[in-house]
Amino acid sequence: MIRIRNLWKRFNDNDVLAGLDLDAHDDEILVILGRSGVGKSVLLRHIIGIEKPDQGTIEIDDVQIVPSKKKEFDRAMRTMGMLFQGSALFDSMTIEENTAFYLRQHGNHLTGLRFTNEEIREKVDAALKKVGLDGVQKKMPSDLSGGMRKRAGLARLLVYRPSILLYDEPTTGLDPITAQQISDLIIQTQNELKGTSIIVTHDITSALRMADRLALQQEGKIAHLAYPKQFMEINDPTINFLRSSLQHRIFRKETL
Repeated sequence: MIRIRNLWKRFNDNDVLAGLDLDAHDDEILVILGRSGVGKSVLLRHIIGIEKPDQGTIEIDDVQIVPSKKKEFDRAMRTMGMLFQGSALFDSMTIEENTAFYLRQHGNHLTGLRFTNEEIREKVDAALKKVGLDGVQKKMPSDLSGGMRKRAGLARLLVYRPSILLYDEPTTGLDPITAQQISDLIIQTQNELKGTSIIVTHDITSALRMADRLALQQEGKIAHLAYPKQFMEINDPTINFLRSSLQHRIFRKETL
């Protein structure tokens, strides 16, 4: 479980996070919605340790990791993985090398033991096959489409089986069919790993497809948090807009 309390982060004169509180439960997909610039990605970067807050705490399984001692923080980071918006693959590495990167750097995060080359190759092949990229091991990231790069980034998470998975706009820039495929892969990953998944997105269709719970982030805080049906019934301008946009997509054809 992830527990965030009173998290603050200021950039220049803007409080991007302003006393944010949030709990993300074990074995759930929590999707965070919100307008551009409200700090959704900033929140993910704080959870994974790329950003440090001005104030506040983050706990994982009752162990405080922010602020924390380096040893505790490093141990927690080994249980996390993140799919960045642009996939963040290393341009100079093949897909096989990208997928194997964590395994070669850290070994087995549960036992601390190193993997053999054969073990790494088997794990990489299995992860790529799960995301539908069997046979692309020797290709470079530039050889892949945007959707395939997302899949490769997801394989890089799958290969070392983290218990906390963070996704930054996983369906942005993808066509509807590919977006649905990525959403389904995220659900399959969650069902397999039984961890804690946090997704930030603007894509309400994908959000409703994936979420166990939905949150709305605005004015530096989590304004609303509920199960999807209850969330979509909340009277809030942003949620009202999301609800109307869904209705527009459903009924537009009947009005033409």
